[in-house]
Amino acid sequence: MALKQKLAAVLCLALSAACFIARGVAQQTQKLAPGRTLVRVGHLLDVKTGNLLDNQTIVIVGDTIQSITPTASISAEPSDAVIDLGNLTALPGLIDVHTHLNYDTNFDPYHELIQTDAKEAISGVVNARTTLLAGFTSVRNVGADGFADVDLRDAINNGQVPGPHMQVSGPLIGITGGHCDNNLLPYRYHATDDGVADGIPAVQHMVRQNIKYGADVIKICATGGVLSKGDDPQASQFTLEEMEAIVADAHRLGRKVAAHAHGAQGILWATKAGVDSIEHGSYINDEAIAEMKKRGTYLVPTLYLEDWMLQYGHLPPFYQQKMKDVSAVAKSNIKHAMQAGVKIAMGTDAAVYPHGLNAHELEVYVNQFGMSPLAALQTATINASDLMGWSAKTGTLEPGKWADIIAVDKNPLDDIRVLQNVQFVMKAGAVYKSRGVPMP
Repeated sequence: MALKQKLAAVLCLALSAACFIARGVAQQTQKLAPGRTLVRVGHLLDVKTGNLLDNQTIVIVGDTIQSITPTASISAEPSDAVIDLGNLTALPGLIDVHTHLNYDTNFDPYHELIQTDAKEAISGVVNARTTLLAGFTSVRNVGADGFADVDLRDAINNGQVPGPHMQVSGPLIGITGGHCDNNLLPYRYHATDDGVADGIPAVQHMVRQNIKYGADVIKICATGGVLSKGDDPQASQFTLEEMEAIVADAHRLGRKVAAHAHGAQGILWATKAGVDSIEHGSYINDEAIAEMKKRGTYLVPTLYLEDWMLQYGHLPPFYQQKMKDVSAVAKSNIKHAMQAGVKIAMGTDAAVYPHGLNAHELEVYVNQFGMSPLAALQTATINASDLMGWSAKTGTLEPGKWADIIAVDKNPLDDIRVLQNVQFVMKAGAVYKSRGVPMP
């Protein structure tokens, strides 16, 4: 009987302790649970329809939009944080699907040769913040040395540095002597870039290696390029069979493929191989357009860089002539592809011109190509999120999506250039810019 009483007493003590711990955990959870943030806006732009809703409140819990409702129908509770944006127009954070945050706008060959992974990582920290403050809350980073973009993405996700949501590719995959190789040094140095691979087994290995070290997306060089020595932008580089092997491995392992491609044949082969996007597309022709439409392949034009580079760029002669040649034909070809109905996602190649000017790309679409402001804005929201496979997370302001919100002085459908001067930036529920001033 005494033993039973002792066991009962021990059991009671254990249960009491468990209850006490449970109450403490519950109290701690209640204390740590984030309250709501109410973002009150004078106008809210629906990027799906172009409709402008007046006097709305976006209710945010944690990093997610909980609801969007007329301001008159929702009152703030004592625990709520309230952000009043006055008469500003709110819309989803913009998306750039072709950035190089770890690179800077300096194409002097000596500067290129003395870059290190550490220097590029530091540049990435600076450029990520600049890009976020420009209103771009998500980016696809398609090319970085030494997986510096993987480390940058992880540092942002861990809250160590400010920056946009990122999908990253790690090193560009290209052929020996191609656009994605290091061709500035002579033979005696045997210098090659991280992603150089030739032949089907080698390119398969490179895809798997990039994924091993953290790549979210695979970036390949299907043709020559502009800012590289000794290659022709119109010439195909990988064979069709090599690209088919790349895409098969990447897709099987859950990664999309972006193909740098200027020349028409490289665009066609990359599309037939099943890549998800063609980057640049300067010499695109009707055959490639038809194939891209058939497969639903996105075109990511990078057009503003041509305007900026021809006005402000100081390139070595072997880059400058290629830039002039490509710029002479790219806009007319890409305008034709747009008018033919090829899907467009906005990308900029930021680093070829200074980071933070990304929204100038949309001005080119509207004021040079005649695209409607809504269609242009959709390339940087709905279409871009679709290409990234993030439609459930971002691209529109809707319940359940990230609280990625920007605000500008007026409706961008009236003047797309207003997006070049963003007044408010929130990413994942955190404010990074308010009244045009970066947060400390």
